[in-house]
Amino acid sequence: MMIVGSALAMAGLILMPLVVVFHDAFAEGAGRYLQALTEPDAIAAVKLTLLVAAISVPLNAAFGVAAAWAISKFEFRGKSVLLTLIDLPFSISPVVSGLVWVLLFGAQGWLGPWLLEHDAKVIFAVPGLVLATLLVTFPFVARELIPLMQQQGADEEAAALTLGASGLTTFLRVTLPNIKWALLYGVLLCNARAMGEFGAVSVVSGHIRGLTNTLPLHVEVLYNDYDSVGAFAAASILAGLGIITLVLKTLLEWRVSGGLAGGRKH
Repeated sequence: MMIVGSALAMAGLILMPLVVVFHDAFAEGAGRYLQALTEPDAIAAVKLTLLVAAISVPLNAAFGVAAAWAISKFEFRGKSVLLTLIDLPFSISPVVSGLVWVLLFGAQGWLGPWLLEHDAKVIFAVPGLVLATLLVTFPFVARELIPLMQQQGADEEAAALTLGASGLTTFLRVTLPNIKWALLYGVLLCNARAMGEFGAVSVVSGHIRGLTNTLPLHVEVLYNDYDSVGAFAAASILAGLGIITLVLKTLLEWRVSGGLAGGRKH
């Protein structure tokens, strides 16, 4: 009973902030809530958040598949270095991840003067937001795929190649079907982190309203301006995305476990 009680208490602590977010978002009625979500800065923040995720998540998915393929199917020099680099964003602060790009592309950074000469902007612009998001999210897909692909081995791919299949055909017909659920799971987690990232994008964004503020940064700006309803209304979108992510994650886990169980029965 004590274990059950502790679990329920922890569940309550997790649900309480969620309840507070939606309660305060509707504190002044549905009209005020919709007004907060339809103001130009809020719409711009949502669009920018979706844009950054739409660019960074596919790139991370491609990198994750390529890295997992190389690590699990081949032996090569530098393999341990690649694994370390994949895990690096897990071990450093997102703020540091954002600062790296400032040191590289900022006005006083290594490439800053060259960018100024060519009228190109990275920091305080969309490219900087994408780079910051890429750095903090690129381990998610790779880390989901590597253990699975190592467990599967390379026998099926070797058999397909022996039978005359090309490398692309082998990947599309053999490898991809075997990793599709893990790939979707990794993409889902990557997308959730990309949309909710705060620390790294805060460093490179410049906090320009309507231009470089993603949704998490928009929440901070409104809260600092004492617009609590607007802040919680924007936060409710992120909370809703979190709930959707949790539901999809549960469905994927159920699908994978069901598939494994079905495979064992046969």
